[in-house]
Amino acid sequence: MITNGFSYLAFILFFAGLVVLAERHSKGKFFEYVPAVVLIYFVCMLFSTFGFWSKTDSVNAVYKGVKGNLLPAMIFLMLLRCDLRKIMKLGPKMLLGFFAASTSIAFGFVVMYLLFKSNLPADSWRAFAALCGSWMGGTGNMVAIQGALSIADADMGYTLLIDSIDYSIWVMVLLGMVPYAMKFNKWTKSDTSAIDQVGAELSKHHESLRKETTFSDMIFLLGAALAVSAVCHWASGFLPKSAFMSGTTWTVLLATVIGVLCAMTPMYGLPGASQMANTMLYMIVGLIASRANFAELTEAPMYILAGFVILGIHAITLAIIAKLFKLDLFTCGVASLANIGGVASAPILAAAYSDALVPIGVLMAMMGYVVGTGGGLIVGKILSIL
Repeated sequence: MITNGFSYLAFILFFAGLVVLAERHSKGKFFEYVPAVVLIYFVCMLFSTFGFWSKTDSVNAVYKGVKGNLLPAMIFLMLLRCDLRKIMKLGPKMLLGFFAASTSIAFGFVVMYLLFKSNLPADSWRAFAALCGSWMGGTGNMVAIQGALSIADADMGYTLLIDSIDYSIWVMVLLGMVPYAMKFNKWTKSDTSAIDQVGAELSKHHESLRKETTFSDMIFLLGAALAVSAVCHWASGFLPKSAFMSGTTWTVLLATVIGVLCAMTPMYGLPGASQMANTMLYMIVGLIASRANFAELTEAPMYILAGFVILGIHAITLAIIAKLFKLDLFTCGVASLANIGGVASAPILAAAYSDALVPIGVLMAMMGYVVGTGGGLIVGKILSIL
């Protein structure tokens, strides 16, 4: 049994590294179905279930210190490629499609909670708030909300379970609908002439960015991220607190604002930010999983069913909006997956339509990083009132 805080952190880092190496050498054949972040979570949770480490003062101190400082640093790095000026170039219809997807997802959570709340624990709204952050942005937004709302690590098991199982089915549904794009577009009477032009312009810009990450890039990004983390923790101490807006919540929101602002500076072009953010994300997910326990997942089927209800309401609502505003299937599908799947899967769906459209999927997914944390917190507040 591990009782030393340093050994505890070293093991989680080592295991996360093994998963990343396996993902790299398997060329995506296995991780296409089981994302690395999900595997890290459930295996670390398995080790916790069998008492691989003990919650000593040393272990607790490492957990609190590392997670608390890495969270705002990860959010800052994650948002450095989210230049709002470039996102606006997507055009009104694609932006409408993205926010229609976000709004319909939020609506799905509210309706689902009204239907299921009598069969769920009183504080289940917290787990669904974290899931909403993930389904409006990505796993980074999910862990940001987990920290902001002080969600129990055990409850995050339900969130990851829904995010893994329900999301995988949804990806297959959206990919299966690609051959029916012409019929859908005829039904909505949409015009797709502007999409290829936008995709070509974004692809040209993406190719102009520097790709090679240097040592100085890494040091600068790491130093900037940790400095932002420290400043956000310090500034949050001066802001008003409430039952919903804790010091951690303010820290997360401040890091989000700083990241979005810095993305409009020359920092946007620095390579390596996404890789460093993912490294921090894997560490945080491993730490969260290390406090959870499989024995506590007693209501997993109910949560999984709730996730499918959310997706069903989202699909119906988005189809109605597409009909009203004449949106095409590409815009709706990529907008949906940019929210629910993030940058890992939205480009894959875009490529299923055309390789030239991949940059649109990337940019839409990046926009999800911006709105995911705030959107999840707003939905969480609504669910807590309900």
